[in-house]
Amino acid sequence: MKKTLGIFALSSVLLASAGIAFAQPYVPAPYQGYGHQQANRYHGMADQGRHEGWYKKGGHLPANYRGGHYVVSNWRQAHLRQPPRGYHWVRSDNGDFLLVAVTTGVIASIIAASH
Repeated sequence: MKKTLGIFALSSVLLASAGIAFAQPYVPAPYQGYGHQQANRYHGMADQGRHEGWYKKGGHLPANYRGGHYVVSNWRQAHLRQPPRGYHWVRSDNGDFLLVAVTTGVIASIIAASH
């Protein structure tokens, strides 16, 4: 009886520890917003920029956010003023509009979205 109980206890411990031995660390999937992959742990431009400190007036917008579907081509429809020469409007994933220098990526202003 003691031998059977000991074998049962040992089997239970081994079975419980087997799950821990094979557990893999959680790695979140890449964010897939606006038709491209962003292979990091942030959920979009605003989240990444605030965490990294560049989502502010005077910050540098990374190159991967300066073109494509982030640039606002019809600024009138978005009720924005015409961007000065050398600047364009960029729409953030949270709805904010950023006025950005085309060549340097410096953020001249941010118009917060009204949620």
